[in-house]
Amino acid sequence: MKTAWERVETARNPNRKTALDYIDKVFDEFVELHGDRISKDDASIVCGLARIGDQNFTIIAQQKGRNTKENMLRNFGMPNPESYRKAIRFMKQAEKFHRPIITFVDTKGAYPGIEAEERGQGEAIAKSMFEMSKLKVPIITIVIGEGSSGGALAISIANKIIMLENAIYSILSPEGYASILWKDSSRAQEAAEKMKLTAQDLHNFKIVDKIIEEKDEFSKIAEKMREEILSEITELSEMSQNELIEHRYSKFRKIGDYKERN
Repeated sequence: MKTAWERVETARNPNRKTALDYIDKVFDEFVELHGDRISKDDASIVCGLARIGDQNFTIIAQQKGRNTKENMLRNFGMPNPESYRKAIRFMKQAEKFHRPIITFVDTKGAYPGIEAEERGQGEAIAKSMFEMSKLKVPIITIVIGEGSSGGALAISIANKIIMLENAIYSILSPEGYASILWKDSSRAQEAAEKMKLTAQDLHNFKIVDKIIEEKDEFSKIAEKMREEILSEITELSEMSQNELIEHRYSKFRKIGDYKERN
């Protein structure tokens, strides 16, 4: 069995399949749409329309690159505010046309540059989470690689969360955790074990609903993902709009243990 750090390394592998790889394999058709209608199009999040058979979906996916040119285009998979505003635009469109939403998470975090902060990075992330929480359509999030910080959570307020076996999902990177807790980023491996960021850990905590194993070849993994999407959508489609919102709200309210003090 892999250690937590080994899964971190696997999730970060530059040769790991990206969101567009899965979109191409899982869905019968995909049409990408662009722009936030405020500023510009940011390619670190890909949005568009897809279908499986007669079922239509809205897709919101964090996309990494595999080489220097692709990573420059995709901003190394770290979304700018424009990406989250683009995502919000298509979330609302999905609600208008009653399309379920599928989000793919794969980011080390939202872009932390000064210019992103100047353009409202924090507000864009918060607004995305707020809007997702009250959407009247089913939402499924699939964590396919790194899922770190608010940059990942911004498109993860879903009714169902699915993780690939070697993906990770956490409040921040192990390096960041070690730097904050011990003032020593070199203790990242130790931090990874303590953070409980693996798919199995999160499934045990009931944060993640299902895990897709990665023992088979890519085509079989994609086929399993397709099956899980259709299965979950069938279940969620039986809920009313208000039930979907309440289901999503309850899911996140149940995360974590706490005690109220008098």
